[in-house]
Amino acid sequence: MTDKLKIPDDKRHLFSQPLGELISGSREKTIPMVESKIQKLEIEGEKFFFYIVGDIVAQDFLANKLLRTHIKLCIIDEKTQRKKINVTNTEFFEEVLTLKNPKGTISKESWDILQKIIFSDNRTLLKITHGEEDLLVLPLISLLPLNNERIDFVFYGQPPITDSKQNIPEGIVMVQVNKKVKKTVNQFLKFMDKIK
Repeated sequence: MTDKLKIPDDKRHLFSQPLGELISGSREKTIPMVESKIQKLEIEGEKFFFYIVGDIVAQDFLANKLLRTHIKLCIIDEKTQRKKINVTNTEFFEEVLTLKNPKGTISKESWDILQKIIFSDNRTLLKITHGEEDLLVLPLISLLPLNNERIDFVFYGQPPITDSKQNIPEGIVMVQVNKKVKKTVNQFLKFMDKIK
């Protein structure tokens, strides 16, 4: 799929559901919990890549010695809750790319650039120069191939949601890319409107 996509207003609530395991709590609480899970996987001899979507999660993973070593990609827009944020430790990346992705959409160009990054050997920082990165979780998971030699994890921040339809606490969503998750993501992509 390489169309430009937008969430229909009547389906917006569906897209706030976590796609994987929600590790709920503050940044100070969730990062040690993620670190503990990863240490267990390392002891079991697993190999993995991390794909990070969002500035706060990227900042926290880059600042953590263990978690940083597994990062393949960080996608940021240098904003959090509409405020400017400066992600540090960017010298870690071998490649820095930019992309325009208007708010509430998945741009046509994002499909091509994510495909290129996934199959590159470089650790990549993708900066969204116009718009936002939130929805890029979907094409990222859709494009990631299933891999027998390693586990691919996508991490993103979950803002707290308290409305009449649902109550979801804040935290980090940890998505292990597998057939089930890819099927769910592809269903979400089918819900979206194609736009010109």
